[in-house]
Amino acid sequence: MPQLLSVGPSLDVAPVMLERPLPHASLDAAVPIGLIAEGASGFAGRPGIEGSRPDGSAWSPRFVSQGVDVDAGGRRATFRLHDPLAQLELELRLTVDAVLTIGATLTNRGDDDYGLVRLAPSVVLPATCGEALTFAGRWCREFQPQRATIDGTIVVENRTGRTSHATVPAVFAGSAGFGEQHGEVLGVQLAWSGNYSITLERTIDGRRHVQAGELLAPGEVTLASGESYVAPDVVVAWSKSGLSAASRAFHAHVRERATATRPRPVILNTWEAVYFDHRVDTLQRLADVAAQVGVERFVLDDGWFGGRRDDTKGLGDWWVSEAVWPTGLGPIVDHVRGLGMEFGLWVEPEMVNPDSELYRKHPEWTLTTHGYDAVLGRHQLVLDLGRNEVREFLFGAIDALVREYDIAYLKWDMNRDVVQGSHHGRAGVHGHVTGLYRLVDELRAAHPGLEIESCASGGGRADLGILRRTDRIWTSDCNDALERQLIQRGFSMLFPPEVMGAHVGPGRAHTTGRRHGVGFRAATAAFGHLGIEWNLLDATDDELRELAAAIAAHQRLRPVLHRGAVQRLDHPDPSVLAHGVVSDDRGHAVFCLAQIAASSSTVPTPVRLAGLDATAAYRVTVVRELGPSSFGGRSRPSWLDAPVTVAGSHLMALGVQPPILHPETALVIELERVA
Repeated sequence: MPQLLSVGPSLDVAPVMLERPLPHASLDAAVPIGLIAEGASGFAGRPGIEGSRPDGSAWSPRFVSQGVDVDAGGRRATFRLHDPLAQLELELRLTVDAVLTIGATLTNRGDDDYGLVRLAPSVVLPATCGEALTFAGRWCREFQPQRATIDGTIVVENRTGRTSHATVPAVFAGSAGFGEQHGEVLGVQLAWSGNYSITLERTIDGRRHVQAGELLAPGEVTLASGESYVAPDVVVAWSKSGLSAASRAFHAHVRERATATRPRPVILNTWEAVYFDHRVDTLQRLADVAAQVGVERFVLDDGWFGGRRDDTKGLGDWWVSEAVWPTGLGPIVDHVRGLGMEFGLWVEPEMVNPDSELYRKHPEWTLTTHGYDAVLGRHQLVLDLGRNEVREFLFGAIDALVREYDIAYLKWDMNRDVVQGSHHGRAGVHGHVTGLYRLVDELRAAHPGLEIESCASGGGRADLGILRRTDRIWTSDCNDALERQLIQRGFSMLFPPEVMGAHVGPGRAHTTGRRHGVGFRAATAAFGHLGIEWNLLDATDDELRELAAAIAAHQRLRPVLHRGAVQRLDHPDPSVLAHGVVSDDRGHAVFCLAQIAASSSTVPTPVRLAGLDATAAYRVTVVRELGPSSFGGRSRPSWLDAPVTVAGSHLMALGVQPPILHPETALVIELERVA
């Protein structure tokens, strides 16, 4: 079993210098932590492979090498292993680009079944990495970082059937007190959209490792003779200079695989504007105003199909409602296109309401367990995408809509957890997720230009697995700009800004009741894939002018915002969140200084920028279209009133002196290299 000795810079490794001494009262040979940790080799922690045959045998396999293949560039290696007694074959694939990707496939070569419990690769942590950063959360408050010392075992698990709001399939480990710009950091993400288990473990001999894999229910994966199980990829990033650099490695990994290469269009989504109240004239007037302020894509949300007049019925009946749209969606589609915007549509294909034509015809298609009363969530059940006939039905329905209306974009939602989800009586989450992947892949193949957003009541399905086949993640159902500053900061640790759905909501946030001006809302949303979730027909003329100016500023800055290097900044004042994006050539940058609460200091502490060229000079300009309408205090720094030229070395070593910002406001500055 191969071992991962080091993740980091390219080194000439001398294994002899890493030989471990044997302590007293130990086994007679050093115990490895292999890429798949083997209990049969003496590893006493959580084994990386577990399973058995019907008679209980093959429960603790030990693999031997059958060879390794390395590509000419040394960037890809495939290890082939087998256990002739357990009659199992294992293939391990390592790929190095901006990150290290570990893939694993287990094949049953025996004559009888093999019941798999776990297949989870391990990543050994650098000796300095004793502090963990994981993510907690809930609906409307996703991606909240939390820290702990890795002393014993830390477990991050999910059993919701989707990636979940409460946890994220990702962890960081770093040297004590690591920050955004300092410390050794190693990050691990699992590319999977279902149940998962990630363990950070300190063994009794002082080593630490991260083990990540799918969390399988009893009997969920049984391999017949000749069948294989492909584990979700484990993606590893490393940095010697803090968390932001590790994040940028993950961002590069996503960008290398992105299918949407054009500028990300500014979106208006109709949900918080009209909810289920679909009236053609109202939506057409909303589209008129959207086009006037610079929106580039108009997305019609829930309520356009079947009997779907509220959230209690209609899911599964994917035909245009004659009651609401008697001549089809043509009037709104044509109107939107006539204004120069693309048209997008909300769908929730994985769900069905019991009050629907589909359920009345096919109740057996649901991901439920026969004989038990099904547990509803939001008046709906989950369809079993592990069934071929379910995927075929959904493909036909969605394909027909996309073809008839030439839809450019689907907002693909999933609004509930899976509870006791069975496929023909056996645990069915694994089959559902792989079926989801197949369905989305087939739709993308049939419609190469179609873009898809992953939404699950907000950020309930945000992971590298779904991002391999979608173009955007709806970060949170919360459009409150204050909450979004924190949510988006956590999200940015894992995913690049151009896939982060970030909308300007109404003046009074629907989920919290807070009120914010256009400036703070726009400054917050501008650092993601910008959208609008606001009934613009209720906006004042002044608000529309502010919004149009903010959208124009975002569009001008979009090349750097969506392709540059993210820099989250360390700052001693917890009431300040500072972050920015710097172009690859370091010639252009945009930074945001957000005052999220009242400071304990009367005068703000300077903010040190990062990622600039220390030998260059920069023209520093306030982006007024994204800024506050007023400042606090008796005076403000003079650099706010006119552009100034400052050395990059000064900006990074001494920083920028902010004005006194009122709580829940933000200042955005632009930097352009002049020499």
